[in-house]
Amino acid sequence: MEISEATIRLAAFLTIFISMAIFELWSPRLEREEMKGAWKSKRWFTNLSVVVLSSVALRIIFPAAAVGTAIFAQEKGWGLFPALGMPPLVAGILAFVILDFAVWLEHVASHKIPILWRIHRMHHADNGFDVTTALRFHPIEIVLSMFWKAGIVIALGAPVLSVLLFEIVLNGTAMFNHSNINLPQPIDRWLRRAIVTPDMHRVHHSSTPRETDSNYGFNFPFWDRLFGTYIAQPKLGHEGMEIGLKEYRGPMSAGLLWALRLPFVRR
Repeated sequence: MEISEATIRLAAFLTIFISMAIFELWSPRLEREEMKGAWKSKRWFTNLSVVVLSSVALRIIFPAAAVGTAIFAQEKGWGLFPALGMPPLVAGILAFVILDFAVWLEHVASHKIPILWRIHRMHHADNGFDVTTALRFHPIEIVLSMFWKAGIVIALGAPVLSVLLFEIVLNGTAMFNHSNINLPQPIDRWLRRAIVTPDMHRVHHSSTPRETDSNYGFNFPFWDRLFGTYIAQPKLGHEGMEIGLKEYRGPMSAGLLWALRLPFVRR
């Protein structure tokens, strides 16, 4: 199961990443200095290196990951769903939705709690916004996130297949809604009723605090609407908005060592 899980997740990751990267080249939403040429190459090297480092850290510190945790909980008979005798299909759907809300809540907490923001801000310090930005999470944040998801999985007794699907979908939608692809506005308006689109999530990467404090979703868009953190469009428009954090501007933000050190810098 562990080998097949790794194979499935890697295949899904590569398929979605390559598809989004090609789409960005074919029809980019924004064309800026930080998203082309040498600056883009530096950003891509850093963001791809970070995901490799995060994957290694996760395998060392938490080798079971979310799916392994679900298998363990299932073998022990732990969790709310088994205790209630809930049918697998119902349990799987509920687990997917609850896990998505848990990730949304975790994302909100990473902005509201100072120590978590110091770690999470590495993601927001990217001055560009493309498919690799979805991979730019500090290894510490990835490990903490996995502990959080594992706790939810154990508490629920979430079905293994549901957890596997959630992990694949979460990774895929993150790459989709961080991608620099140009979706026609009618398609964007229709899609964002069901999933978070790039134009919707890009607002969250605005350097304007009010806009950064919005659109936290990765999969479903309705959590932000439900809790009043939804903003349809940036005030300056997508072409005029500044992406990233005001205090960290320029090519330095694309440096690998700079990014990894950021949680330990007070400013």
